[in-house]
Amino acid sequence: MSDGVPGQNLPVGFGFRPYRGSEDHAAMAAVRLGCAERDRVDAHSVVEGLPTAAEIAEASAKLEEPSKNQILVVLGRGVVGYATIRWWQERDDTWLYLHRGHLLPEHRGQGIGSAMLSWAEERIRQLVRQHGTTRTAVIGANAMASEQDATALLLGNGYRRVFSLVELELGELRQLPALVRELPAGIRTGPVLTGHYRAAWRTVVDSYADNSPTPKWTFQEFIDTADPACWRAAWQGEDMVGVALCSIRRHDRTVGEVEELSVRADRRRLGIGQALLLDGLRSLREQGATTARLFTGTANPHRSYDLYESVGFQRQHEYVRYRKPLA
Repeated sequence: MSDGVPGQNLPVGFGFRPYRGSEDHAAMAAVRLGCAERDRVDAHSVVEGLPTAAEIAEASAKLEEPSKNQILVVLGRGVVGYATIRWWQERDDTWLYLHRGHLLPEHRGQGIGSAMLSWAEERIRQLVRQHGTTRTAVIGANAMASEQDATALLLGNGYRRVFSLVELELGELRQLPALVRELPAGIRTGPVLTGHYRAAWRTVVDSYADNSPTPKWTFQEFIDTADPACWRAAWQGEDMVGVALCSIRRHDRTVGEVEELSVRADRRRLGIGQALLLDGLRSLREQGATTARLFTGTANPHRSYDLYESVGFQRQHEYVRYRKPLA
């Protein structure tokens, strides 16, 4: 063990230690790079790509008490893996405590992954007791479908697959298709201005009304991350009936992302979604993006795949979400 963090059942020479801040970011990025080939990581993914040290620093800064909720696996002075815990409340009031671990392939199969999992679960139980969320808490873990080692570890320790996301890519933004059909009379599209923010937020939030495993998203959180340069909305009269929230990736400005595409339930199947999507993609192109990415649930009841594929998006990777009862 190291720095007061128990190294449960770790092989000789390995240890756990707490995250120490900026001195660790480069080593953590090196771990992710070292896992990329074995786990078939998509470096350009907007779901879970290949983060730089700067991106790991940003993510760590958003953690609560990162020195307690992020540990590193060390061998001598070298970092060979790490695990992170974060949590949030979902729409149905479930508190999800999510852990995610990464371990260099050459050190797998020795019980280190199991020890990381045990550390994460015990830390989550401590947090649940501290937060008083025992009645509604659940443990969560993520793994890409291509991560065979992580998938086997989770399934072997009582986790069950709950849902998955699939990521799609539009590889070329230079030539976008024309609208398949004209918009219904009275429907117009345009940019999202500051005065439209609450209506845009409400349009997105309402679209997740029947989707419990999604985090609660407050209007303040919407405001804090607002980047409206490539946002587009549709109106019927004074009522907003749809919105496309698109943005340029900060660390690679050639890649655009369709973060949200939502159309009011009573205005679907009218071509509004495709019109908004194409408007948003054109805006991304004008801002310098050459490709675009998005992700959506595999159990999507609104046939969104048909819409995305109609403008040229192609499926890339699947990201699986697992859960386990707290007890």
